[in-house]
Amino acid sequence: MTTLLIADDHPLFREALRGAVQRLLPDAQLHEADSVDALYAMVEANPDADLLLMDLNMPGAHGFNALVHLRAAHPQLPVVVVSAREEAAVMRRALDHGALGFIPKSADSATIATAIGQVLDGERWAPEEALAAPGIGHDERETAQRLRELTPQQFRVLQMLGSGRLNKQIGYDLGVSEATIKAHVTAILRKLGATNRTQAVLMAGRLSLDPDSLVLPEDE
Repeated sequence: MTTLLIADDHPLFREALRGAVQRLLPDAQLHEADSVDALYAMVEANPDADLLLMDLNMPGAHGFNALVHLRAAHPQLPVVVVSAREEAAVMRRALDHGALGFIPKSADSATIATAIGQVLDGERWAPEEALAAPGIGHDERETAQRLRELTPQQFRVLQMLGSGRLNKQIGYDLGVSEATIKAHVTAILRKLGATNRTQAVLMAGRLSLDPDSLVLPEDE
């Protein structure tokens, strides 16, 4: 039985994706998530899933960071990005960061089904303009490679730093001590080659969709 995962915070669009999948694969088993945290839990619970359809803009998401993290942690899981961000450069960046496909949310159900079927067959699918766009630069590629070295917990801490959270706030949210968070931050800085929290967030911001929206952390 084919297992597909859908991650999108808009119920109506999850319903549209569900309908497209069910027309293509009536017997498919579907699981859904509406946030990045729920997405990670869903992937952990379904390690043998055949395909993940994920939006870029969900609660807890920061550009392509979640995509990069998932491709590193679960390289066996094919990922197709489904997004309203339909600029050729955004689509190409998703492909360069490991997505096997990019489906614009403006696509009709027939196109969605074609794309899903093609990726399930082991091929890549994206609009022609995405394939023709310039690839990502050296700095963004290098940052993505360094982010892949973070453990899942370190990645969560970095995401929270990017939301402006303090160590004690992150510790409270994750149910661990502030000292543990400080240790995670030290490891994050070492793996990213950053000298402080602000620099680490700026580096991760290279994978953002809108770098101007970054929230820089306070020094501690």
